[in-house]
Amino acid sequence: MPTYEYACDACGHEFEREQRMTDKPLKKCPKCGKMKSRRMLSSSNFILKGGGWYADGYSGKGAKSGSKNSDSAKPASSKSEKAPASDACASCPAKKD
Repeated sequence: MPTYEYACDACGHEFEREQRMTDKPLKKCPKCGKMKSRRMLSSSNFILKGGGWYADGYSGKGAKSGSKNSDSAKPASSKSEKAPASDACASCPAKKD
């Protein structure tokens, strides 16, 4: 349930309440009891919990951080490697004619 912020126009008291989105805004101030409270606009407190969408298989094989197959985990060699003679890139399978 979302948390809404309220302010009373009569006494200036500010308070928060957890309410359903379908509930009507509160009117009665809990401090002074007058029907002068109004809902204020505020930033949301939207929080994603869990491992994240990227860790659930949506990004493809080997894209997860900490993967043993990751190229970034390999140490850089001091020798420059030549590109393969074929038209395919190093990560693509070789073409069989």
